[in-house]
Amino acid sequence: MNNQSAAILLVEDNEDDVFFMKDAMKQAQIKNPVFVAADGEEAIQYLSGSGKFSDRAAFPLPAVVLLDLKLPKKKGFDVLEWLRTQEALKRVVVVILTSSQEPSDLRRAYGLGANSYLVKPAKRDRLAAMVRAVRDYWIEFNIFAPEGNNVEPPRL
Repeated sequence: MNNQSAAILLVEDNEDDVFFMKDAMKQAQIKNPVFVAADGEEAIQYLSGSGKFSDRAAFPLPAVVLLDLKLPKKKGFDVLEWLRTQEALKRVVVVILTSSQEPSDLRRAYGLGANSYLVKPAKRDRLAAMVRAVRDYWIEFNIFAPEGNNVEPPRL
């Protein structure tokens, strides 16, 4: 997979946070296509390729998911737990992006299979620095696991 063309799924319900993340991604010169799911149910629909996300050409399977924990409908933990039980999605990189610094949230996220846990910085320049670090590690230098055995994404 060409990392520069790998899709990113941002799962975030706060429109301001979506705006600031997209702005930080622009500052970090992230050229990857970015898709947004506004709640946990929509994230699962996107990841499973169901409903309005059934066209994989228009809504490609992401290589990286930036997942908030505090979401409506289904919490980020529910999305992560579901995702890690789906054979076709086990290799998707999941970066928790949250305001929670609770040790119990941190332990639970890693216990459910998160690849990384980042706390959203309050200042714009720190957010841009964090996004550049995510770009460097997960997009530029990371080698993604190959898609295996032509496993079809799960359907709801």
